[in-house]
Formats: sequence, structure tokens, C-alpha cells
Amino acid sequence: MSTLRFHGPVLPSGEVQDLYVVDGHVTYHAQPGAETAARGWIVPGLVDAHCHLGLGEEGAISEEETVTTAIEDRDAGALLLRDCGSPIDTRFVQERDDLPRLVRAGRHVARTRRYLPGYGVEVEPTDLALEIARQAERGDGWVKIVGDWISRAEGDLLPSFPASDLAEAIATAHRHGAKVTAHCFGQDVLPGLIRAGIDCIEHGTGLSLELVEEMARRGTALVPTVMQTDKLLGFADAGRAKFPAYGDRMADLHARRREVLMSAYEAGVPLFAGTDGGGEKRHGNLANEVLAMHAMGIPAEDALASASWKGRAWLGFGALEEGSEADFVVYDADPRADLGVLHSPALVVLRGRVVA
Repeated sequence: MSTLRFHGPVLPSGEVQDLYVVDGHVTYHAQPGAETAARGWIVPGLVDAHCHLGLGEEGAISEEETVTTAIEDRDAGALLLRDCGSPIDTRFVQERDDLPRLVRAGRHVARTRRYLPGYGVEVEPTDLALEIARQAERGDGWVKIVGDWISRAEGDLLPSFPASDLAEAIATAHRHGAKVTAHCFGQDVLPGLIRAGIDCIEHGTGLSLELVEEMARRGTALVPTVMQTDKLLGFADAGRAKFPAYGDRMADLHARRREVLMSAYEAGVPLFAGTDGGGEKRHGNLANEVLAMHAMGIPAEDALASASWKGRAWLGFGALEEGSEADFVVYDADPRADLGVLHSPALVVLRGRVVA
């Protein structure tokens, strides 16, 4: 592999530097004879902290289709993906140097007949902890629980499992060395999860000020998936005729989403960008999620950080420090000044190779 040189402001500091790539790693020590590959704003590889490689509208997709979606993410600058549940074993993605780095969470664990068919493993409360132990062994240090979903019998959005079973599942995952995250739209499931020590909340539209303050104290992360929660009003309209209580609840959650997000930001909850790509949602869409977070009120640089250097640190990866992984994106302009720049990477470098 030839030694490459890149020149420009290196984020997050913005200091103008010569960055060299040697054997797939970053160095700032001059390398005689290095070839200048690009000049521009150099940003640590972007992070999609909530996506679903291997998941299509009907459930599992083929390995070939999965590779196609992974390349869409990569070419958009998302070089590190946290997969929050997939019906297929995506370890083959990790064996390819041309695909993004992948942190896997096994399969979604949901309540029987309380989730989208074909997406996850469905269990009853008595089997939740056992299944979480299985998924902890299947993944790369994360497991995903569907914390709440519509109960058609009750006609409303309700917790998928009793709080005591969720607490046991979280403790089981931690004993197996895995962190836990949970899909949560509503209010009722959140207190028990947070007080049981869950590591992350996905969506989180039902959070209260008291709970975001507790999350901040505990260091519990939030991946708000702003583009996804914008769909709650549509879910409300679609379900109101048959399930009026559900419709009203989802409409209320949609109305409160900006207040919740900004309360979490102001309380100091760790926030990370996630597209929820997979299923019917497209991949390669991280730039729009960062823009959506900013439109809700998150300052531009903080929105970018959530999808770059802070996201990488959270998942245990480097962010262009000396000796770190050479995963970065070069832009022709400063994305901190205009997040729209994220739509147009000039160059994408993964594992020290120019891939796009």
C-alpha cells in the first residue's frame, strides 16, 4: 500500500495539517515521497449509530443486497455502522475490507406477535433473559430489545415486557459482556429501562425531563432517529380509526419530539445520529439525519460530532488521532459551516484505501 498524504483542516480541532496514511493508519509525521491524494476538510469517518444491514421490507434480504446497501452507506461517508438488529448473520460484512466497519447487535428481541413479522426473535417474558443471552453471544457487544409496540388487544402503545423481566434481561446481557439498547416510542417503558441500567435508548420520544436528567447522570445514550420519529404522525393517522387511543398517543409523541430532543441535549445526554436505515428506509442517508437533528435545534457542530468523532469514540474507535484507523472523509468545504456539504464527499478513505 502506497503512502498517501492529505492536507487541510482536520476535524474536530480544525487545525490545518498534513495527514499521512501508512499501512492503514494515521500519522502526522512527515513521510518522504508520499503522494498527495487530496486537499480539503478532513472529517473522521461518519457513524450511523442505528441501521439494519440485511433487513428489507419483508424481513431478511440476500447477502448480495446487503452488500449493495453497505456500499451505499460507505459511499455517503458512513464508515462505521452499529447494526441495531438484523434477521441475517452479517459477519460476512466484517470480512470485506471494502465495506464499512460493523458493530452487530444480533436480532431484535420482541414480544410474541408484537412486532413486524420476520424482523426479530419473538418471545414471551419468561424467555426474554434467555434469548438476550443468546443474542449477546451472536452480536458484537450489543443486544436490542423492542421495548414497546402497539397492543392490538388494548388498542394502545404499551411496554412489550414487564419492567422486572426487562431488568433481568439487562442484567443478563451485562453479565455476558453486552450492552443493551431498546426501541422505545412511548413513556411507560422508559423509567424501568433507565433505572435498570440500560446503555442506550433508540427514538426516545416519550422521555420526560426527569428521565433525561437521570440518563445524563448515568451516561445513558440516546439515538433519536429524527427522520424516523417524524413519521409518528403518519402512524397516528393510519391507526386512529381502529385504535383511537394509539392514534392520540402517537400524535402527542410527535408533537413533543423537539422538546424531548432539546431537553436531552441541554441535560448533557450523549446523543448519536442514526438513520434507522433498513426495512422500507433507505441506506446512505446519514447526511439527512444530521441535517434533521440540526433543524430540530442541535447546533451544527454538535450534530456533526454525533455522527463522526463522538460516535466513533462511543463505539470504541479512533477519530484521526496519531496511530488511529485511517477512516475519514474529505470535503471541499467546511461541513460545520454548512451541513449540506455532507451530501457531497470529495473522497472517502476506509482502512487507508480510497474507496469512493
